[in-house]
Amino acid sequence: MEARSRQEIIAGALLGTLVGDALGLPREGLSRGEAALRFGHGPLRHQLFFGRGLGSDDTEHACMVGQALLAQPDDASAFARNLGWRLRAWLLSLPAGLGRATLLSILRLWLGFSPERSGIASSGNGAAMRAPLLGVCLAHQPERLEAFVRASSRMTHRDVLAEEGALLVALAAAHGARRGAAGVDGDALLEEFELRVSAPELRDAVRTLREYLSRGESARRMAGKFGRSHGVSGFVLHTVPAALYVWLRHPGDFRRAVEEIIRLGGDADTTGAIVGALVGATVGVKGIPPEWLAGVVEWPRTVEWMERLAERLARQFPAEGAADRPGPLPLFWPGLMPRNLAFLLIVLGHGFRRLLPP
Repeated sequence: MEARSRQEIIAGALLGTLVGDALGLPREGLSRGEAALRFGHGPLRHQLFFGRGLGSDDTEHACMVGQALLAQPDDASAFARNLGWRLRAWLLSLPAGLGRATLLSILRLWLGFSPERSGIASSGNGAAMRAPLLGVCLAHQPERLEAFVRASSRMTHRDVLAEEGALLVALAAAHGARRGAAGVDGDALLEEFELRVSAPELRDAVRTLREYLSRGESARRMAGKFGRSHGVSGFVLHTVPAALYVWLRHPGDFRRAVEEIIRLGGDADTTGAIVGALVGATVGVKGIPPEWLAGVVEWPRTVEWMERLAERLARQFPAEGAADRPGPLPLFWPGLMPRNLAFLLIVLGHGFRRLLPP
């Protein structure tokens, strides 16, 4: 196993989520061809706001999962209740771009539904985007991982595809965190996935990934097999296979993996966030290109704040030995609403820009 500390691995997953999210956000909803027309074919760089990048709900959810794990690390139901209150408060901060299932589920939480019953019958990728950090933190406690993923998933997405897709992402993150890039065994992992899933559509998708990986097919050809040659949708049966395939093709190359998934088009911020988390967990934070990380201008969840969150999570979830109980990391929550309002204005600006020719 590569010499990577638990803190480096967890920070890699968290900051990999942020970087992939921020790079993909300007291209969200654009087809592969449309994104190429607007942003060119050159090296990927931050293009949201004067050469800088911001995270979206993908990053915020990862941070909330981390905080809920610190608050309730032992019991999946208690973790879900804590995460549910964080989601309620998050909605009050006026976040931009949250999915329909997530919005309706949080409203149901506010109406008094329990986290076990608040989810919507949706197969969107919202549960999958919360899964990587769960896999990384519980990588050395596999007997508990499935319960935590289930609790997180059912809070917003009750469809079996959404839950099992999120579990596959979490298991992939755990695999990368334990083994490092040199130890990733794609065929063995996909064989395990094929045996674990119950949804026939997802099992067929995993079987296809094994076949295409063995032949060395490109990610673009793989996406075309699923009918997504112009862009990967937010449907979990499109998002999860695409993210897993790109990670398995480039488990040790953060830049290449994130560029490849984002250039497929579609729901580029979420696919970028998931692949960024998977490769970040596999290579550690040192594998993230420094200029991509330096180009993010997040606040109040700054890069430094997320590094401190990773440090606490590493103490709470060590690879071996006794766990510390550092508790959640303080956050300047009054800054969330003005940050989100500024973010909304930037996103609206991008929306109006898309009405004009490239």
